Amino acid sequence: MESGVVIVGAGHGAGQAAQSLRQFGYEGPITLIGEEDCAPYQRPPLSKAWLAGEVGMEDVLFKPEEFWPTQNIKVITGRKVVSISVDKKQVHCDDGASVPYAHLILATGGRARRLGCVGEDLDGVQVLRTLEDADRLRQSMQKGRRLVVIGGGYIGLEVAATARKHDLDVTVLEAEARVLARVAGKDLSTFFERVHGEHGVNIMTGALAEAFEGTDRLSGVRLADGTVLAADIAVVGIGLIPNEELARQAGLACDHGIVVDDLCHTSGPDIYALGDVTRHPSAIYGCALRLESVHNALEQAKTAAGAITGRAKPYNQVPWFWSDQYDLKLQIAGLSTGYDETVTRGDPSTNAFAVFYFKDDTLIACDAVNAPAEYMAARMMIAKGAGPDRQALVDMAVPMKEIMMQAQ
Repeated sequence: MESGVVIVGAGHGAGQAAQSLRQFGYEGPITLIGEEDCAPYQRPPLSKAWLAGEVGMEDVLFKPEEFWPTQNIKVITGRKVVSISVDKKQVHCDDGASVPYAHLILATGGRARRLGCVGEDLDGVQVLRTLEDADRLRQSMQKGRRLVVIGGGYIGLEVAATARKHDLDVTVLEAEARVLARVAGKDLSTFFERVHGEHGVNIMTGALAEAFEGTDRLSGVRLADGTVLAADIAVVGIGLIPNEELARQAGLACDHGIVVDDLCHTSGPDIYALGDVTRHPSAIYGCALRLESVHNALEQAKTAAGAITGRAKPYNQVPWFWSDQYDLKLQIAGLSTGYDETVTRGDPSTNAFAVFYFKDDTLIACDAVNAPAEYMAARMMIAKGAGPDRQALVDMAVPMKEIMMQAQ
């Protein structure tokens, strides 16, 4: 069997890596090996449009199924790579097959974190990470049912918003003092708590889920203070664990993610990694980052493909994310961790505003709600390490383009 590029994982980033390899002129064999019984698909719709039943499979797939054979890309589904022979340049699958590689790309992503508490195996308790998870949740989301969402992050709030569209009774439990506490400032948390409350979501902060109750099926969620919330469905959305075990067993450097350089190269020869599973250097923030972001996965895929095909271009981009909830589009540029000052542009009561985060007079992040101009300008200013004028930011009469042009 001729060696080529083997991509372990068949998600969004893996699909982009295969596509980019062909776009960059790679002519050798390309093989994607994925555990799920599905060709590469997009995960963001799972908590939004797919869960709401607003889109079909053709809208979720990364590419139409006929794309892969026409590009001479082999997609193997329902198979798990269990080990890597770095010296022999082979991957070994759970069905006993071995596949040789000239270059290996690890796009193993992550798995949903579990609470690890009593009753978590009850029917009705689930996570939301895969298409199968989303299908199961969509089938159970019937009008009048009681849903408890554990975790007030973006996924949890998106599930809550979608469930309210289906007239479920929804409660969100957040262990921290406010929702989005790990990723945004207090102003944004207050805004989303208000919006969800107006849509009938019961948000409980400082609430720690301790156990799930029920015989064969979920009947309630017990909190640490002894309170039991009646529930027909519970969704645990408390973060992601990077699937680094395969890389670690192969002797590759890992640190809560597979360590890569700015070309997505791991510590192993001819082995690259991309997406949620990687920890990469950021010149913008001066530290190593592990990002759970579609943008990061797609751009790292292009970076790895470029490195393999002799088009090396170091990866150093402003992280960005988005979240759709009700009629709101939240767009996030940068990372607000460690900020020492915030400036709000616009009025949150109008559902169109932006919060700018500064550290040492430099703009490091922006959360923009229904404010695309502010978001785009922020991305560009963060990229060049600018510190825009605060008074101009507050003044809605001053266009963002002007602020961006004058920022130093």
